[in-house]
Amino acid sequence: MGKRQLLQRRGRGGAVFKSPSWRHMGRVSYPQVTPDEKAGSAEFIIKDIIHESGRGAPVIIAKNKEGITSLMVAPEGTYVGQRLFFGSKAPINAGNVLPLDVIPEGTLICNIEGSVGDGGSYVRSAGGYATLVSRTPEKVLCQFPSGTIKPFDLPCRATIGIVASGGMVEKPMLKAGVSYHKFRARSIKYPLVRGKAMSSYAHPHGGGSHPKGGRPVSRNAPPGQKVGIIASRRTGRTKK
Repeated sequence: MGKRQLLQRRGRGGAVFKSPSWRHMGRVSYPQVTPDEKAGSAEFIIKDIIHESGRGAPVIIAKNKEGITSLMVAPEGTYVGQRLFFGSKAPINAGNVLPLDVIPEGTLICNIEGSVGDGGSYVRSAGGYATLVSRTPEKVLCQFPSGTIKPFDLPCRATIGIVASGGMVEKPMLKAGVSYHKFRARSIKYPLVRGKAMSSYAHPHGGGSHPKGGRPVSRNAPPGQKVGIIASRRTGRTKK
């Protein structure tokens, strides 16, 4: 009997792989569109800026005059007591939320809705931003830091500015225990051991007195056997 692969253990579930959702503050997204926002502008006030476990960017707690509270990803430069405006008539200031069809081209934006009303799905990580590059009669084109250009519907909302806490990647870990707790908060198993470094009973790539890789396996192979190069497109020498 060999040892179960990490992929098999993760698929079976268990305490190690369970997401610690009880540590989360709640759903971090835009509030539902209010009548004031439909009319052109709705005002929220930032009550607090907090840290959420497992999230690199800080989270804003915003509240409006009707008492509606919302948790949102904090853009760089926002502060407690700041007034945020939602709607097509909101000014182009950091932290305000506007539909993509009224945001000027070249503006840096974050927390973009993938579909109308989903509360924000794209560009939410610390230091992340996208650039609104152009628009068509039906779509708005936004460029991500990777260079990918993605079209979005005109009514989709986005936040003006860059996601806060962009300098977190510059802070050194200093010791393995810090990395362990960082990944543990996100339900990620750490550390990960290479299959080559394992014994033969623990992994198909393990064993032997020298490092070696594995062979391509079928895409229909069961978990545990499906490791390494999966279903290579071609094998053998190339034809000239």
